[in-house]
Amino acid sequence: MIECRAVRPAFVWQCGRCVPCRSMSEEASSTSDRIVQMVQGSWKDFTDDKVLKWLKEPSYPSIRCYTLRHLLDGPQADEEVVAAREAILTEGPGAEILARQRPDGSWLEEENAYNPLYKSSVWQLVFLSELGAEGNDERIRRGVDHVLNTMQASDGSFPSLGKYSGNLMCMEGQTIRALLRLGYGGDERVRRGLDFLVATVQAGKHECRYNNDVPCSWGAVKALRALVEVPRNQRSGEIETVIRKTAEFLADGDLANANYPTPKGQISKHWFQLSFPRSYHSDILEAMAALDAAGYAGDERLRPAVDFIVDQRKLLKRQGQEPINAWKSQHVLTGKLLVDLDWRSRGGPSKWITLLALMVLKDWYGPQQ
Repeated sequence: MIECRAVRPAFVWQCGRCVPCRSMSEEASSTSDRIVQMVQGSWKDFTDDKVLKWLKEPSYPSIRCYTLRHLLDGPQADEEVVAAREAILTEGPGAEILARQRPDGSWLEEENAYNPLYKSSVWQLVFLSELGAEGNDERIRRGVDHVLNTMQASDGSFPSLGKYSGNLMCMEGQTIRALLRLGYGGDERVRRGLDFLVATVQAGKHECRYNNDVPCSWGAVKALRALVEVPRNQRSGEIETVIRKTAEFLADGDLANANYPTPKGQISKHWFQLSFPRSYHSDILEAMAALDAAGYAGDERLRPAVDFIVDQRKLLKRQGQEPINAWKSQHVLTGKLLVDLDWRSRGGPSKWITLLALMVLKDWYGPQQ
């Protein structure tokens, strides 16, 4: 059971995954020195009952489930949590995605790996994992088998075909993460995909041919989000090393200013535009979620990124309702997906971005009451 947790960073303050709580190598110990032992304030300073009530509305089961379980600390067996989790595949976008599936497990008659962009079968698994879908559903099993049987190469990778071809870390990372989130980490095929991702990061420094063969922050975020999905008691030394390497690359790059290698020195505007779903792009909010899950909540290098996220909170108008202090989506994919996930958010408050921002802030400040 995945506890409708497909998009949440780990509660590092509660589970012992934060850097100061772990025994670390001499190389990693310098990182622990940067962790702020006591972050003043509370995540609740950035929300109110009106916003939480809005997030708990039953019209979007995934968001309601995440809010109840991970913001409000509802027990896994709580009746409201269970009902919201079960509704993810019977109501809303999760049910709509599955309703479009073909009998053979695919979603389109003509597709080629990740193409058409956002609409081929692998994208539907990515989006279902974000929604918190239960991977033991028979329809999802068929979809997983279809993707593994038609996309995976002999070396375990999931290469891109078409205009942007080859092994792209952003695509590899999000595919592995989706399969792990859906509960297929024990599948030998998924393990080979994970091994390929680990070996790729070990061999280089997150380079991408479409980033002039220099390290790519988007790919690093996607790789890190996949790697931290491996349960701690199942991580090899190589996985731990790669997690540390990737997290340090991101933390050292100063998320708020994006001091990462870029072609012609141009920083992509996507990095500063908070959005859901994020596909192959990434942004500061997703990077913070990845670093939180890797145990970096409280790391002083990330404070400017936290300030950036807080600054995006605005008083936003709602049609037919009073305004609320929330976050908006700044790069909306509405109309580009088979099923829209963040609908009704163009120009107004986004439930997804508000939820994700509050999750990151809760990890940063700790679970104070």
